[in-house]
Amino acid sequence: MHDATVLALTAGEPAGIGPELCLQLAEKEREASIVVIASQQLLGERAKLLGLDVTLHPWQPGTEPQTAAGELSVLHVEGCASFGAGKLDTANSRYVLETLTIAAKGCLAGDFDGMVTAPVHKGVINDAGIEFSGHTEFLQELCGVERVVMMLATEELRVALVTTHLPLKDVSAAITPERLTQVATILNADLKKFFGIEQPRILVTGLNPHAGEGGHLGREEIDVIEPTLEKLRVDGLQLTGPLPADTLFTPHWLDQADAALAMYHDQGLPVLKFQGFGRAVNITLGLPIVRTSVDHGTAIDLAGTGKADAGSLHTAIRVGEQMARSLKSVNRKTLN
Repeated sequence: MHDATVLALTAGEPAGIGPELCLQLAEKEREASIVVIASQQLLGERAKLLGLDVTLHPWQPGTEPQTAAGELSVLHVEGCASFGAGKLDTANSRYVLETLTIAAKGCLAGDFDGMVTAPVHKGVINDAGIEFSGHTEFLQELCGVERVVMMLATEELRVALVTTHLPLKDVSAAITPERLTQVATILNADLKKFFGIEQPRILVTGLNPHAGEGGHLGREEIDVIEPTLEKLRVDGLQLTGPLPADTLFTPHWLDQADAALAMYHDQGLPVLKFQGFGRAVNITLGLPIVRTSVDHGTAIDLAGTGKADAGSLHTAIRVGEQMARSLKSVNRKTLN
């Protein structure tokens, strides 16, 4: 295991802002050891378009990445069919997925201590005839784990999700005792492992308005959520809820919690993004590797303008480093 914490950074959708966010990292010297996983030609073309003076250095496993201003280490990936900013091309889809595969396998092999992902465009990948519902599910399958948990975080708030990229009509059926147990258990364990919280305090939302209003607004709380939380409390998890989502996200509750667990994507994430959009990080828990990401999309309309804000990427890198160091520490204790 190498001493420096080395992170793989996938450049995401070629037509989006991902490549230029990667290039912006080279504007000044940085502490983070980053290897960009991308087409070197794509990065070169985007640097030329934006007038950025960046030297791209081919990287080999086991070597220290460049961290000086104007320098960027790159693990070149073949297959990028077009380099135009703002112009989506389905022919780039397999290349995009190849960058993710290389980064994840590099983490599993120990070449990287974690991976950070710039945004991909799910629609264009699906238009290419490839089933893809998001980074989270892709990495779950690649790493061969039964369940992962999507969590977004700012300095002040962490929100994890029981279900992720599902149509709203399918959410209720997906909230089973098994899924809720797996998600809450992973969240609790990884808050300990990656964030050093000895006894995580987790707030759990209900599914329905007013957490079901005693069954008058739905029975999911009574039939599934409450009994499952009670069993998990017996196992030692500190879970409060189910609470109405419209009051859970208030200082009265949040000031005494380490994370919130929401039942579906648009129940928890609008609050998180309103509170900290542009400086939040998307974290995948439950994987055998560290994975963080930006909290925004590909911003096709901004690509090539030089106006993309790298704030969320800096947060994703900082949190990825912290998590990777924590994992190293846990692994060392296990070996000893």
